Amino acid sequence: MTLSFDLYWSFRSPYSYMVMPRLAALEREDDVACQVKPVYPLAVRTPEFFEQQDSLWLSYFMTDVFREAAFLGLPFRWPRPDPVQRSPDEGYRMKQPHIHRLTHLGVAAAQRGRGVPFLEEVSKIIWGGATDNWHEGDHLAQAAERAGLDFAEMAAAVDADPAPFIAVVEENQLAQRAAGHWGVPMTVFNGEAFFGQDRFDQLKWRMAQQGLTRR
Repeated sequence: MTLSFDLYWSFRSPYSYMVMPRLAALEREDDVACQVKPVYPLAVRTPEFFEQQDSLWLSYFMTDVFREAAFLGLPFRWPRPDPVQRSPDEGYRMKQPHIHRLTHLGVAAAQRGRGVPFLEEVSKIIWGGATDNWHEGDHLAQAAERAGLDFAEMAAAVDADPAPFIAVVEENQLAQRAAGHWGVPMTVFNGEAFFGQDRFDQLKWRMAQQGLTRR
């Protein structure tokens, strides 16, 4: 029997990028299906979360993300540009030129059955350090092609009418909280939430208890 789990994921989360190779290998190698549920990052959903953080939070976070990427053997650099923009006057409350379309493209990829490959390929160009201006030219189109998607068709659907994609993201965000957390990456298996990329092994352990088998 094919097992299934939900993945709540953000294009602005470095930890979401870091878990993708393991999630992609899991879906590729084991009899399991990942239901990709993209969400907007906290900086967009609840900008006050960052406005109220202790001053030590950012310094530790920036140390940890680079350390964790090195520990996992993944190339890593803060994106150029950041998928979520911040201004000195408005903070994260400014108009966002990138993250909404990115998230809607993630929804479209999931609807076409290629959610995991798309998240993996796009997160590589955003976070992997080899691509400047990932939002320009054909970077996203090439990532979509590597994921087995027709980017022109998918982007046309997203750009023509964003409303249905917005609705899906909002549904995902409500379902995420109902499942037990608000952060990403977060997986949910049999009603049990696993928050953080460092909970991947526990997720797989729980699946093994429920009969996870190789493909």
